[in-house]
Amino acid sequence: MNSALHSAVQEPDAARIRGEQRSQRLVTAFVASGLVFMLLPGTFLGVWNLLDISAGHRPEMVPQAWLQAHGQAQIFGWIGSFILGIGFYSLTKMKSTKAFPVRAGWTAWSLWTAGVLLRWLGGVTGDAWRVLLPVSAVLELAGFLAFYVSVRRHRPASSGTKDNAWLLLVGCASLAFLVAVAVNGWMLFEQAVRGNSPALPHVADQQFVVLAVWGVLVPTIWGFNARWLPVFLGLRAPNPRSLYGAYALSIAGVVVTFTRFLPVAEALFLLAAILAIDALHVWERSVNPPKVLHVHRMFPSFVRLAYAWLLVSCLLAMMATRWDVSGGIWGASRHALTVGFVALMVFAIGQRVLPAFCGMHVLFSTRLMGWSLYLLFTGCLLRVLAEPLAYENVWAPAWRILPVSAVIELAAVSLFALNLGVTILRPAAVRG
Repeated sequence: MNSALHSAVQEPDAARIRGEQRSQRLVTAFVASGLVFMLLPGTFLGVWNLLDISAGHRPEMVPQAWLQAHGQAQIFGWIGSFILGIGFYSLTKMKSTKAFPVRAGWTAWSLWTAGVLLRWLGGVTGDAWRVLLPVSAVLELAGFLAFYVSVRRHRPASSGTKDNAWLLLVGCASLAFLVAVAVNGWMLFEQAVRGNSPALPHVADQQFVVLAVWGVLVPTIWGFNARWLPVFLGLRAPNPRSLYGAYALSIAGVVVTFTRFLPVAEALFLLAAILAIDALHVWERSVNPPKVLHVHRMFPSFVRLAYAWLLVSCLLAMMATRWDVSGGIWGASRHALTVGFVALMVFAIGQRVLPAFCGMHVLFSTRLMGWSLYLLFTGCLLRVLAEPLAYENVWAPAWRILPVSAVIELAAVSLFALNLGVTILRPAAVRG
């Protein structure tokens, strides 16, 4: 009798452990593929592009298809894979009676990874791009739908609006992600039918980047920050109303961007950033000691610096609407946003949470984490300072600074990938 009762009690725990292990293996696969896309198709190609541009002193030295392939690998291949992996992992933490969707998870990973890879190959090689682009779009959409349906089925019961503010924001960003993937597919199909190269028209590509970054990546970061920063940085609980307001302004900015009223859109993005900083209390004094065990001691400072880059990006974008001639100010604004804010936040928060998500590991090296953060910040600073001066023909020596910034950022990315790679390959019991 006692044995049967003991078995009945242990069975839910065993099922929970199995679900946790399956989710850890899946998120590890998403993280590993994301690191590959970040390092090779993303950063390495980006450095190559910038070296060519700097050598010729002309942005048009590099084919637009290469620039767009680099961007897709970074947004979808790197950050997108991380988001999907963390999303699947979060299912095991939800109060749901459904079993972990193992088959759907691996199906999503296979389709998504194949789609992003084909998109990159079609843009870089130019071979069979009329076939590769639409096929990649179908694979990406199918992979994301497998993820989205799984998340929708595992929604937890509401436990209070204040506590679930972060979850609502991430959920809305996931819906925007679905829209972005669908828009991407529509654009690639149209290009395959009517275009004369794998490069999307410049205006359409820039509008899509705004949708992907301000509609998906930035709000997703705000959502996860609302969940994690009170714990990791010891900040006050976020203000849900201000956070929702920031998200509404960012979506309004995306919509206005597609109507081409860029000064209005950039003003909305600036207001959204200011409201988000206030809502998350990022620059306020911590009310509890930050948790820096097994991470670099400057981790909280770099999280705060990321939000400084967010404001810099918005201010540069507003300047670009008036004074940009050759794309230098726009480029600096985009780099401050994607590298200064998004990548710096991923480098800081990712090395804090991903080791645990990938099997309860401890980060391999806090020193490597520190170097990756310092180098990324330095490379981004040099790029943002030099790009407007070089592209707008203000100061010729700035062209020599651009390749230096690219190499520094490549070193930062390499250290980040090395640190996470070694971390997830080591036994979970090993501590650095």
